[in-house]
Amino acid sequence: MILIAHRGNTQGPNKDKENHPDHILNALRAGYNCEIDVWYIDGKFKLGHDNPQYDFPFDLFHNYFNKLWIHCKNSEALVQLQSIDSGVRLNYFWHDQDYATLTSRGDIWSIHNIENGIIVMPESTSTEPSNFVKGICSDYIAQYA
Repeated sequence: MILIAHRGNTQGPNKDKENHPDHILNALRAGYNCEIDVWYIDGKFKLGHDNPQYDFPFDLFHNYFNKLWIHCKNSEALVQLQSIDSGVRLNYFWHDQDYATLTSRGDIWSIHNIENGIIVMPESTSTEPSNFVKGICSDYIAQYA
């Protein structure tokens, strides 16, 4: 089972720290995968949910690219990630109000229990993750460890 810390959160939502590079690194070093929100603005990658807040530390790509689930927050981020993804196989996606979306690696990303998919934020829909999902993305991911 893949355990994904939503925006670096492991013990619940933390609006002051989520998507901060140190918060993300702490979750990764604790052994979790991590969903991050990435923008591409003025020729630079930035982290942040509602807006671009933090400079993107490129050592995340180099050291943890296989554990990052990159949520593109604007179309420019999607295009730029596709253009630099030659052979690295970054895992990125863009969605809005979709039932499900596919990541660049072909993983199903959804708020619903879908066989072999990643269920996202089950606590927000009071859904118990099924044993047939591939992974869970949650602000409370430590409770699933």
